[in-house]
Amino acid sequence: MTTLCRAFWLEAEGRAALQESFLPAPAEGEILVASRFGAISRGTEALVAAGKVPEGEYGRMRAPFQEGDFPFPVKYGYAVVGAIVEGPAERIGETVFCLYPHQDRFTVPAEAAVPVPRAVPAERAVLAANMETALNIVWDAKIGPGDRVAVVGGGLVGMLVGSLAARIPACDVTVVDSNAGRAEIAAALGCGFAAPEDAPTGCDVVVHASASEAGLATALGCAGFEARLVEASWYGDRAVAVPLGGAFHSQRLSIVASQVGQLPPERRARWDYRRRLAVALDLLADLRLDILISGETRFADLAGAYAGILSDPATLCHRIRYD
Repeated sequence: MTTLCRAFWLEAEGRAALQESFLPAPAEGEILVASRFGAISRGTEALVAAGKVPEGEYGRMRAPFQEGDFPFPVKYGYAVVGAIVEGPAERIGETVFCLYPHQDRFTVPAEAAVPVPRAVPAERAVLAANMETALNIVWDAKIGPGDRVAVVGGGLVGMLVGSLAARIPACDVTVVDSNAGRAEIAAALGCGFAAPEDAPTGCDVVVHASASEAGLATALGCAGFEARLVEASWYGDRAVAVPLGGAFHSQRLSIVASQVGQLPPERRARWDYRRRLAVALDLLADLRLDILISGETRFADLAGAYAGILSDPATLCHRIRYD
């Protein structure tokens, strides 16, 4: 038997559509998932939708189970929560998170569907991919108890990084953003807030997540002597000026890249991607994180709403609801 499904495709720059196709019945070791909720990762998806993935990164930027090729047409996305409807009898009805493009039903190997903990509502579990990124950033940043931490860029990933850092004992965490409306969100997650002109200085660790040159300059200004700055932004094909004059050398600053595609070297001997994702899901058992859901769209309406969602600077996590 086959199953009719609908998938979200970026057909060209500025043109999105839902396309129908048929899925074959799950083979041995596979499951069929009916999607319940999804999430749009605004930063990355905006670059993909604009055709801004650098040609040299086409291979590394492929999402799990992506179809099509960059720049277009491409079926992209990586956050779906659903229920298993076909597969091993003991897993039928199980709520799972999958790194899968925006699609209402799909077939994956059983091991690609990670169980959602009972303490995490399906509606919030859509944050798992972004929480996994934030967890990797915190590891790369090597934040320790008592550190003074600045997170420059109060988008979804920046706020999740701040929320994790604020859970570390005695950490003093400040989110820096030009949008004063983010102050309430930062406070709800246990962080302080500052506008760029009031950003803290002398910090032990700085995370930059604003994807802007101005934000990067602010982040460098936050760093104390021999501090570590973790660059968590991805700029696509944009060239970015890094202000390495002034006190950069005299302060002996370090700039470190963080990217979720690789585990930090000191963890690779013991950790794999599934273990990291499972921990990210456990970390979502925090009702305060619901404040990061900034809107919701029915999957049937996604093609028409997508451009507006990506262009809205107020967007943090925009949730997709599958009917």
